[in-house]
Amino acid sequence: MVTTASTSNSLAGNTGTQATAKVATQAATNANRDMFTKLLVAQIQNQDPSAPQDPTAYVNQLSQLSQTEALQNLSQMTTANASILQSMQTLAMGSQVGSEVTVATNTVKLDGGKVHGTFQLNGASSATALVLTGLDGQQHTIDLGAHGSGSQSFTIDPDALGLPPGTYAIQAKPSDGTSPQIEVAARLNSVRVANGGVVLQVANIGEVDPSSITGFNGKTES
Repeated sequence: MVTTASTSNSLAGNTGTQATAKVATQAATNANRDMFTKLLVAQIQNQDPSAPQDPTAYVNQLSQLSQTEALQNLSQMTTANASILQSMQTLAMGSQVGSEVTVATNTVKLDGGKVHGTFQLNGASSATALVLTGLDGQQHTIDLGAHGSGSQSFTIDPDALGLPPGTYAIQAKPSDGTSPQIEVAARLNSVRVANGGVVLQVANIGEVDPSSITGFNGKTES
């Protein structure tokens, strides 16, 4: 219930900001149009009667005004479409709160619970390890043994390994010296809008960008 309210408040705030920006942009457009009209009238009134300005010049000026307004309107439409797409993305992500998601990450937060994940091996590895580095710089190596190519799963049990709670950098180290991308499966806790973008809060990882999500695995039990 708290998550839904948080998402709704974020959407309401985002909508209010968009409306304010739209009003401000429209006001600026109207001000520019009024200023152009006043300058044009002043130019006509103060021209030299003995040498009136070529009427085509006025037509060109009016054409430039129309082009400027068209570009401003196009810019407003682009901004509005981007806002709509962001709102749709927020709603779509919000509906997935409570689901288990797979996230590409190079850090993990340990709080006593087990953490499950996978990584891809391009070839067979005679000795594969998972290395966790704490904020103090201390490394903890988990031996995963030999593996063939393809997807390899792992489980981190902090209690069994004697790892204290905290944030750790995580890296897979196969025998070929490559650094495969780690993907951790965890619960999507909340969705919010911040600095014009969507931010997801994922258990055992923290706040991530939607682009880090590599899969939705369905709802998890409470």
